[in-house]
Amino acid sequence: MGTKVCKFGGTSLADAAQVRKVEAIVRADPDRRYVVPSAPGKRDANDRKITDLLYLCHNAAAQGIAFDDVWTLICDRFEALVTDLDLTVDLGPQLSQVRRDIEAGAPPDYAASRGEFLTGHVIAGLLGYEFVDAAEVIRFDRHGRFDDDATQSAMQRLADTNHAVVPGFYGSMPDGRIKTFSRGGSDITGSIVARGVGADVYENWTDVCGLLMADPRIIDRPRTIDVLSYGELRELTYMGATVLHDEAIFPVQQAGIPVNIRNTNRPDHDGTMIVPETSPIAHSGTITGIAGRKDFTVIALEKAMMNTQIGFARRVLSVLEAHGISFEHMPSGIDTLSVVVEDAQLNDRLDTVVAEIRHECQP
Repeated sequence: MGTKVCKFGGTSLADAAQVRKVEAIVRADPDRRYVVPSAPGKRDANDRKITDLLYLCHNAAAQGIAFDDVWTLICDRFEALVTDLDLTVDLGPQLSQVRRDIEAGAPPDYAASRGEFLTGHVIAGLLGYEFVDAAEVIRFDRHGRFDDDATQSAMQRLADTNHAVVPGFYGSMPDGRIKTFSRGGSDITGSIVARGVGADVYENWTDVCGLLMADPRIIDRPRTIDVLSYGELRELTYMGATVLHDEAIFPVQQAGIPVNIRNTNRPDHDGTMIVPETSPIAHSGTITGIAGRKDFTVIALEKAMMNTQIGFARRVLSVLEAHGISFEHMPSGIDTLSVVVEDAQLNDRLDTVVAEIRHECQP
């Protein structure tokens, strides 16, 4: 028997109908032994994500404001899940405890993580899998940084379990405090769990059929990328592709575990497979994918015989370095050179930088 880790996003768990799809997916393959759920997302355009509602509760409590109405929305969502799925899971005591903790001043990471925590209990009850609190197996150091070594040691807890549900998005500090990843961090949890249990495949279930070759808001009906390497994915996510959290790549990349991005609403679609660079890739075309970001400045320089001037590019970059500015790209020709810089890096220093480049390089 193989091992697959399945992470399901918020849209896949928004209501009971979506959760039933999750159940069918997991039960369809006995290798799907570990499930990493997000908190329930929006059911429609006017709905609110559970995580957002929990943040509202925390902010209200911090200001001494009652949050009864928001808390009722949260309780109603979870109670509807349990009722509609015909489960015997009793979330009442846990919901009460979460509210008491928030009212007592629990930090925002704790409040935000409870959506995944509670959803994990629902999914574990539905599947008959063991619930393993992410705080037991995902570790951060005292500075709030992910602790790889401590996490790998704690993962023995999962290796001894045949089937388990591990909530996404959070872990624990050495003193037991809850610490979350950045938003979308359930992707990271799934990747860490996949490496920890030595999975054959990490399946990331979302609401799209894999990674698209281009932005569908710009290009009409772009094709799905069938297969790509970790390196290609890193480039695409860096330049704006958002299907998979970019930090989720490293744990599985280190372990050489393929990632399969799938659509919960179209489980028959193969989605996109992300494989190590060592694996042979048969691309369906010349281009793997196209992605882009906005808000950049191009500093374009021209100088006759630039190619003969030793250290010209170094002098240009030394000006940026002196201002603590990093660059994205530096295309060049025989007499031309351009430096592409993110606007936020310049921070109103463009005129000063250009003046210093003029002084250093006389372009």
